[in-house]
Amino acid sequence: MKTIRLLQTLAEQLAALRMQVAPLAGHATVSARFDRQLFRTRSTLMSACLEEAEANLAALRHAVEKAQLAQVSWLAEHLSAQIAALMRETATWSLRQWDHAAPGIAKWQRRRLQHQEFERRLIEMKQTREARCRAAVDPAEQQKLQQEIVALQGRLSRCQTALHRIESVLARMTR
Repeated sequence: MKTIRLLQTLAEQLAALRMQVAPLAGHATVSARFDRQLFRTRSTLMSACLEEAEANLAALRHAVEKAQLAQVSWLAEHLSAQIAALMRETATWSLRQWDHAAPGIAKWQRRRLQHQEFERRLIEMKQTREARCRAAVDPAEQQKLQQEIVALQGRLSRCQTALHRIESVLARMTR
């Protein structure tokens, strides 16, 4: 009974975490985000770390089914540490400064970080407006919100274009 509750709690935490990580999921950093003991992935993307945590949840469910108590204990502890680390990283993302790198690259990395933050905020603003638009009953308010959504989509696409250009510059510089 305790293991079923544990699995439910971990699954709920991962689902909530996936929603929090969504705006940051594709953003890369210069160096690894986490210790190699915590996450085996070499990727610096939050989505890769989240996928690894979800794979560990699947392995935990499998170990529970097979009644492998030692593995259940280790996986549960490891998965809870991964979830806690991802929550901390998500909460402190806006405070993160770029890892130190070569001076020429550092400028472009700072620009990438700024544009990633712009993109995240634009996505949040657009989602908020869309939710308000769905809830609005006044046609004039709906029309105003739809115009704002269109404007935000344009800003978001320009931001993503700039982000892709910055990524290509960084790719050329790091070859």
